[in-house]
Amino acid sequence: MRALADAHAIRPSKALGQNFLLDPNLARAIARDAGVGPGVQVVEIGAGLGSLTTALAEAGADRVLAIEFDRALLAGLAEVVADLPAVEVVHADATKLDWPATLAQGAWVCCGNLPYNVGTSIVLDVLERAPSVSTIVVMLQREVAERLTATPTQREAYGAVSVHVAYRARAQVLRQVPPDVFWPRPSVGSAIVRLERLERAPVDVDERRLWTVVDGAFSQRRKTIRNALRRLGVPAADADRALAKAGIEPAARPETLDLAAFARVAEAVQA
Repeated sequence: MRALADAHAIRPSKALGQNFLLDPNLARAIARDAGVGPGVQVVEIGAGLGSLTTALAEAGADRVLAIEFDRALLAGLAEVVADLPAVEVVHADATKLDWPATLAQGAWVCCGNLPYNVGTSIVLDVLERAPSVSTIVVMLQREVAERLTATPTQREAYGAVSVHVAYRARAQVLRQVPPDVFWPRPSVGSAIVRLERLERAPVDVDERRLWTVVDGAFSQRRKTIRNALRRLGVPAADADRALAKAGIEPAARPETLDLAAFARVAEAVQA
């Protein structure tokens, strides 16, 4: 990889959060974790210099749509995948993609070594706006991975992001990844996360109202849910009635409430 980078005058961009995967065994493990094989279409976010792209194609995927934002990497990436007919390189910003227009018909798997600075937003965007993606297996900063998969029993990591994920997917950390498998070596650890899209949301609630309550509740951590509702403009008496109806103690903190609890609060506030 370093020889390829030298040949194309490529230097990893700190501004873009680039840490290229060096370990082909780990790339193959990600492909296995995602269930990539014949009959599978894969969209890869942040193809970089093709380490994971190659593993996905060699696993037998029918199609690998390799999304890469950095124009400086495209020539090197094209060289790596030149003999892999299943791979199509797309120069695009994954944070701004029109997912329904980008992905052809059929089910897709999403994989990637996501930049630390945009990993959360990309995962949430794919979950919300790319319904044809059934499975996501991505590598992220360990702290981000923990936030995506946290439950109320993990209060330091649990937050609004965790609730957004729980509404749409089953999520788990598959494995920890040491810094020395990347170039350049990051200062933090990474982890591989798998998210399986749910066929339907586990709660029946107005989605806009739910996110108003959830995002408002976590805007100031360590505050009570009653105070959170008051900050959202709910009168004190109405907040108390709503929480009583939802079966939630007014002094409960948002980081102790799961998705179902937030859904009850959102419905009770409206009522």
